[in-house]
Amino acid sequence: MKYTVVIPARYASTRLPGKPLRDIAGKSMIQRVYEQAQLSAASRVIVATDDQRIADVVSGFGGEVVMTSPDHVSGTDRLEEVARQCGLGEDEIVVNVQGDEPMIPPQVIDQVAANLAANPHAGVATLSEAITDAEVFANPNVVKVVSGYDGIALYFSRAPIPWPRDHFAHDQQSLPVELTLAANCFQRHIGIYAYRVELLHRFVEWAVAPLEALEALEQLRFLYQSIKIHVEPALMNVPGGVDTEDDLQAVVRLLEGNL
Repeated sequence: MKYTVVIPARYASTRLPGKPLRDIAGKSMIQRVYEQAQLSAASRVIVATDDQRIADVVSGFGGEVVMTSPDHVSGTDRLEEVARQCGLGEDEIVVNVQGDEPMIPPQVIDQVAANLAANPHAGVATLSEAITDAEVFANPNVVKVVSGYDGIALYFSRAPIPWPRDHFAHDQQSLPVELTLAANCFQRHIGIYAYRVELLHRFVEWAVAPLEALEALEQLRFLYQSIKIHVEPALMNVPGGVDTEDDLQAVVRLLEGNL
């Protein structure tokens, strides 16, 4: 199976300015992400950016970089431009790896690409992990996903879904263990995606969907257009992305401890 990884990277960040270039134990964050992606089975790894500073750093460590428009409103739009610039075929698979995940395991990159290849009825593939903590379940910054028996997503939401009515009627400080562990009812969405290039070309032609605007969740545009999204629990733990200075320092400590 042949696929390409694209890592969208923007310099601007309200909570952590210059995030892709921040140092993590002697290497920039974008280099850390790039090197993790290179450990996967991807045939090609590309950084997509609209900032020359990021492009220079990527070129400096020998990575491939594509300059894209500064007007893109999402990483998916940036991916589509890369696919066009690089002349990727309509049936080729592209995996979007977030540029702020310096600890992403290469195994899950391969997993999401393989899942899309194995499910031709799906237009998108992504991953999830179990939620076992009621506070995490209630957090609107944690995106939840509910899927059917066949692994096809039914909905994504910032709201706590599915709602365990009977259990929460007497206890909202915990989740029902039998549903958490056995049925995998409570799932956090992990923001890694695999697409076919042809679908990326269609995506950028669609208007923002009402549900997408309401929840501020880009993947809802696909569901609104009746595109199936395949979801599977990640085969290993995926550390969260770096959004704040505290997140950054936690990754630094972890990596320095392993040096």
